[in-house]
Amino acid sequence: MRPLTEDETKTLFQKLAEYMGRSVERLINRSDERHCFRLIKDRVYYVSESVMKSSTSINKDNLLHCGTCLGKFTKSGKFRLHITALDYLAQYSKYKVWLKPSAEMSFLYGNNVIKSGLGRITESTPQYAGVVVYNLADIPLGFGVAAQTTDACKELDPTANVVLHQADVGEFLRGLEDDMF
Repeated sequence: MRPLTEDETKTLFQKLAEYMGRSVERLINRSDERHCFRLIKDRVYYVSESVMKSSTSINKDNLLHCGTCLGKFTKSGKFRLHITALDYLAQYSKYKVWLKPSAEMSFLYGNNVIKSGLGRITESTPQYAGVVVYNLADIPLGFGVAAQTTDACKELDPTANVVLHQADVGEFLRGLEDDMF
């Protein structure tokens, strides 16, 4: 377990800023306790400083996880968010999309969100912005990338993509956790 390098931190913050905007600093400077980011085997973990200090007594070969896994760095150096980051993305998300009940299962099976399944969308959502996807009961289901702006969504064909799927809570059920852990 080691701290992130400057380049890794920059890459992580750029990815988180796509979904959270300037709220990324709230992750580190929380009111209850300070938190930090640590790297274990190409995976980035969000850890409270007290847990991090306690974990130093564990041999690094025996330490599998520590904190919440936000994602991993690919071999090419890019950062890929995992569904385990959804709780933090949902708390501080800048742009949101709500799905109709008829579109929830389609999204949870890994499909993109089409206009006919769109319940609501945050005003002034730009194209290719990171969005958190909710059901109408405000339960976060996953996250993705806005394929269209809010204004463009009003004139779209009912079968056109509105949100491009990135991750959803159905990944646990589909058995994709091998990639996550």
